[in-house]
Amino acid sequence: MPHHALEIMLTRPLTTDELHHAARTWPLAANHDATRLMALMSAKTSDRAAHRLRRRLSTQLPIDVITTHYPDTHGNILLNLAFPPATRTALEAAARSAGQTPERFVELALHRDLAEHADQEAERLDRELRRLLAHTTPAHLLSAVGHALTRLPEGPTP
Repeated sequence: MPHHALEIMLTRPLTTDELHHAARTWPLAANHDATRLMALMSAKTSDRAAHRLRRRLSTQLPIDVITTHYPDTHGNILLNLAFPPATRTALEAAARSAGQTPERFVELALHRDLAEHADQEAERLDRELRRLLAHTTPAHLLSAVGHALTRLPEGPTP
């Protein structure tokens, strides 16, 4: 059976004791602030692996989301979410009225929201570029962008 690399995102950082206790149940690797964990789980599919891992660790860890660490052959990442009962009921009703499964309903909503975010980001960048170009030439701006990109990245800025 294949092994699947899964990433566990937590709702809060773990204490050292919580991490050691959970790691006795299942081998885990934590990031520097113990808000994300990595685990390997064997299963026929990544969906089953994420489901098994959630069942095994949900009583010990404040799990928010479990994702596959590597994309599948279509470039997709699996998200394993556990909704509270009221949210699950509302989601099922909305999916039923749209003629979809709850999983497909969430998938389409997520794709739609990500596309909207990408469009908004492209518009924001376009506005910023136009503002910058009002005060310099395209050649100077291109040179400045090239210079900035060759430096070590410090992370995105708002």
